[in-house]
Amino acid sequence: MNFPICTACGTQFNESLEPPSACPLCEDDRQFVPPSGQVWTDMMALHSTHELIWTKEAKGIHSLQISPDFAIGQRAFLIEGPDGNILWDCLSLLDEASVSRIAAMGGLAAIAISHPHFYSSMMEWSSAFGDVPVYIHADDGEWVQRSGPALSQWVGEVFELNQATLVRCGGHFAGSSVLHCPWLEDGKGALFVGDTMQVTLDRKYVSFMRSFPNILPLSGRAVNCIGEAVRAFRFEAIYGGFSDRTIKQEGSRVVERSILRYIQATEGGPLQPRCSP
Repeated sequence: MNFPICTACGTQFNESLEPPSACPLCEDDRQFVPPSGQVWTDMMALHSTHELIWTKEAKGIHSLQISPDFAIGQRAFLIEGPDGNILWDCLSLLDEASVSRIAAMGGLAAIAISHPHFYSSMMEWSSAFGDVPVYIHADDGEWVQRSGPALSQWVGEVFELNQATLVRCGGHFAGSSVLHCPWLEDGKGALFVGDTMQVTLDRKYVSFMRSFPNILPLSGRAVNCIGEAVRAFRFEAIYGGFSDRTIKQEGSRVVERSILRYIQATEGGPLQPRCSP
């Protein structure tokens, strides 16, 4: 069925085949309703104007992105894993060519999503691969606009997923999470961050925001807690949520020095890299 999709944030709804009166994700202060107003599309219409572009980022890592840019413009990742493929984050569009390509690669074992802005057409993707489970953090369950039996809301601070680990960081959303894959980058590990951490344009740091479009920063305490959440994990590369936002070396050190820089810039006081009770 052709459920409505918000063109501003890319979220698919299932209240009915008629567009809802408003998009709660766009009306929240972390996103925005465009000046031209709320506009809706659907999967069939997207097929006629857009396509999915695949890019091999590294061994076992492929990014997928809608072209031309649609809604927030994020990239998703097809991650080849020892216990099956994982789709990290999601897109509003799904095409037959990508379904066939993923099927030829062994299908999907799981879909995992960093935060509500990237839920997009998650249940559509799940259905295309035999109702593969979709993992989101329970702290963000209120933002789900299209649900189904395959949706799994995990709780707590970490969740083991097919030799990968989902880590709740908070900050951007209460349940904002990252995915750690230790087998990638020749066993040195990779961290997939969505925009729980935003890779900066110089590719030397990451940064942190409650809202990127509305420029609402996080507190130093919240950023310390993000660092604390990932400190136990080693990773060489950091894959951000947008095209070319990738850090290829010393990822763990990059996060540490980014936290120190953020706190120094926003608070100007003593640097406290750890999250205290």
